Amino acid sequence: MSQAKYDLFDEDEQNMALLFKALAHPARIQILKFLASSEVCFSGDLSDVIPLGRTTIHQHLNELKKVGLIQGVVAGSKTNYCLNSVVINKLACSANSLFNELVETKLK
Repeated sequence: MSQAKYDLFDEDEQNMALLFKALAHPARIQILKFLASSEVCFSGDLSDVIPLGRTTIHQHLNELKKVGLIQGVVAGSKTNYCLNSVVINKLACSANSLFNELVETKLK
């Protein structure tokens, strides 16, 4: 039985790759930045603040939710979107560690 190439990498590398892949579109970055600047969970129509159609924004929200970067809680007929601070902090720590390792290795 052959092993999937993805399984050849440790869990941290796999998780980091999934999170970075979810960030690989400027609309998703803009959504995250908007949610970070909101003082409360956002329950409005993101197409009012992101220059894309509702369907496209919904697809981007699904990608961000799939990896846990945001949370969407249904409240009546609307969904409240918030950053998932636990996953955001984990990504920040992982990215900092990765880039520090790259810089340290390069400077040796």
